[in-house]
Amino acid sequence: MKKIFFSLILTSLLLAACGMKMPDEVSAMNFWARSGMKDGNSAAYMMLQNGTDADDELIGASSDVAQAVELHLSQMKADGTMEMIQQQSIALPAGGKTELKPGSYHVMLIGLTRDLKAGDEISLTLKFKNRADLSLTIPVKDAEGMGGGGMEGHMP
Repeated sequence: MKKIFFSLILTSLLLAACGMKMPDEVSAMNFWARSGMKDGNSAAYMMLQNGTDADDELIGASSDVAQAVELHLSQMKADGTMEMIQQQSIALPAGGKTELKPGSYHVMLIGLTRDLKAGDEISLTLKFKNRADLSLTIPVKDAEGMGGGGMEGHMP
């Protein structure tokens, strides 16, 4: 009886440990990329979570589906038009979340090497200042009706 009880407790502890986040983890969730046409542009969006006790920064990204990959911020200008500004980094505060979303921060995929259609998946590698690279497989979603366009005139 003691062996069974001990085994149940040990199993419970192991299962609980498997579900815990590592304190040094920076993770991405809810990621997706916009559909786009070859030679055009797209963007990737996600929620980044810094589960560490130290600030970090997203300092770059790479993907084989684009000639160039840049970090951008879309924002409204005083005249009511949207502008995109390339960023050297995106802050990831300790213990916090940073959302990359249409009309805000995003990973810009410039000069697509192939069409990106809804249902496709692409590879994207995120580069951080203080952490190892994070490789993701991201689903492509249809860009229509998702708002935050702002990619007009943004060619390689």
